[in-house]
Amino acid sequence: MKTSSLSMRLGLTVSLMGAGLVVLLATLAYLALTHELDKLARKGLENKMEQLAHTLGQGLDEHRITNRPHSLLDLVMGHDNIYLTIIGARPDAPVLLSVGARPQQPLLLDVPTGKNLAYLNWVDGQGNRILSATRLMPLQGGEYVRVLLSLDRSDDEALLSAYLRSTVIALPMLLILIGMGAWWLVQRGLAPLQQFSRVAAKVSTQDLTHRLALDNLPKELGELAQGINFMLHRLDAGVQQLSQFSDDLAHELRAPLTNLMGKAQVTLSRERPSAEYKAGLESCTEEMERLSRIVSDMLFLAQVSHPAARAGFAPVSLAEEAQRVMALFALSAEDKHLTLSLRGDAWVTGDRLMIQRAISNLLSNAIRHTPCDSSVLLLVESYDRSVALSVGNPGRGIEAHHLPHLFERFYRADSSRTRAEGGTGLGLAIVQSIMHLHQGHAEVSSQPGRFTRFSLVFPLPCDGPTDTARAVPAGSAPSRK
Repeated sequence: MKTSSLSMRLGLTVSLMGAGLVVLLATLAYLALTHELDKLARKGLENKMEQLAHTLGQGLDEHRITNRPHSLLDLVMGHDNIYLTIIGARPDAPVLLSVGARPQQPLLLDVPTGKNLAYLNWVDGQGNRILSATRLMPLQGGEYVRVLLSLDRSDDEALLSAYLRSTVIALPMLLILIGMGAWWLVQRGLAPLQQFSRVAAKVSTQDLTHRLALDNLPKELGELAQGINFMLHRLDAGVQQLSQFSDDLAHELRAPLTNLMGKAQVTLSRERPSAEYKAGLESCTEEMERLSRIVSDMLFLAQVSHPAARAGFAPVSLAEEAQRVMALFALSAEDKHLTLSLRGDAWVTGDRLMIQRAISNLLSNAIRHTPCDSSVLLLVESYDRSVALSVGNPGRGIEAHHLPHLFERFYRADSSRTRAEGGTGLGLAIVQSIMHLHQGHAEVSSQPGRFTRFSLVFPLPCDGPTDTARAVPAGSAPSRK
């Protein structure tokens, strides 16, 4: 049955289970009581039969059983529910002794009698249950008599009936108590969920600072609360990052758009020679190219952030991809008289074009900030659980307070210089996003005025070849071992 309340459903479930358990226990108790009463009745008859056998074997014969049965009567007298009948072993033998108000002679004719004790359950004319025991017993002279001892079990029946009546009367009360107790326990157990409801009602996109208190929560709800708090923390960080990104994006787009509008308005403010119009259009084209680069980088970041981008991963040689990127920047390096060198090789699992993009962004920055007549070193190193490709160059270096923010979107350690060189401020953010997609990370270390190193750290693949460190001169393809 469907209900709108979880506490009601849990309460009904616990109540039904409790009711079923009570009924089961009551049934088991009835069966156990019946078994024990049967066992006691049989044991009592067995003991009496042993006493009768002992008495009959002590000098009694058929004549004495009939005329002087005092020793036998002492065994059954005082027991109103026990009946004794003794008859000769011959089929036509008369009844030697009958003690009790209920005749048993007709029953003897239907009960097979042997030297071993036999039992018979039957019901008399008044509907009373009777348990009878019969056996052939020897006399002193070697003759046998048939002995039938019966026990009226009306008292046992009365006890079982009283138990059933009390159970039927007490069972509804027990079920009511179980239901009330189950409802109270469920209400108390679900009380911490009210905190979840209160916090959920306060959370919004404008306020994601609310968290669930973990004190005094059950283990299961505590784990759930931790998961929800972690989710809210990630959502809060994501919303703040998105808000900051929106502000930064608006700021970055505002400058080229303002330049475009200003140059266009100035150009159109009066009649000018065709050469000035051409210069204005060329200047506007440069700004639009900058806008295009920003949009392209944003689209690439969105593509890298999508989980489906991992679908095309395959084994990739870092040295081969680094060599291809070095070939692309050979002319730029030659203009500044820079030497590009590569050492080492290792295999990782990833997307070849994205890894090329990450290396390209790092190498482009290194060439841009390296003094003339210097060298840029690309180094591939393998560790126990990771593989790193680093790009190092001498130069001015980066101040320590800039290092934690370098991979943030639109962050610039030297904004005026970067804008003058045409950068979008998204290069290192793209590198970090690519590394996150490859389940790795990008890191940086710098000694101002001496040396700067950017590294791409990949997780070590489960299998695949790895090459030992070796020097590879610029312009030559690395060989595999």
